[in-house]
Amino acid sequence: MLEITLHDGPARLGKYNGAQTPSTLKPDSLPLLKDEPMPYNVPKALAEWSVNETVKNARQSGENGIAVIQGSKYPDLRVKCAQELEELGNSVFLVANSEELMRRPMDLVEMMVTLRGALNPNSAIYFPFTDVSFIPLLAYLGADFFSEDSCRFYANLDTMLTPTADYDTDSYKIYEMEPEELVEYNKKSMDFVLREVREHIKNGTLRNLVEERCCTSPEAMTALRILDRDHQDFLERYTQMY
Repeated sequence: MLEITLHDGPARLGKYNGAQTPSTLKPDSLPLLKDEPMPYNVPKALAEWSVNETVKNARQSGENGIAVIQGSKYPDLRVKCAQELEELGNSVFLVANSEELMRRPMDLVEMMVTLRGALNPNSAIYFPFTDVSFIPLLAYLGADFFSEDSCRFYANLDTMLTPTADYDTDSYKIYEMEPEELVEYNKKSMDFVLREVREHIKNGTLRNLVEERCCTSPEAMTALRILDRDHQDFLERYTQMY
């Protein structure tokens, strides 16, 4: 389980297997439990079938690992999936359809707030697909782990990731890089932002970083405004009063 050492609002500084979080999760650190994938925008009956099959697969496997939270666009099904997987002894939860959630600010906020409130505080939320500029907001929402696979995905699209913007390398020739060099550059950008997030949590200034980075993305700024408007109780739960 994740050991939480410090809060800055809902964001958590923690330790997992000797490493500080928020951080990337190495692919070989835990087995990925078999799930039943389902697209985001489907009828509820299909989403519920996916949840039931995912839980059944996890139960039949007899092992613990990275459990996938299915449930498509339905927060109540996501909670059902997460809690039943948690009851089986799992403590790291991958949010399915993460790329779709990044394009839907209201759904992203509702999903993350709901999941963070439903799970054990020592359970970790793993957001596997994100661009680097979204990481401060996701950490502020309670995400603990991210994946370097995003860095290769964007590199394959000839996109250079930086803390504040993504650049199409065909249009913005900032550096001349081979494909593998671009992957490594993107990984270094992600590593820098995660280090930055951890230091801001330690200093109680993550909110400042979140506001700064959300200005670079309409989706992220919309998500932050929805969070402030609709979920003050969630924000205030761990916010230190002076």
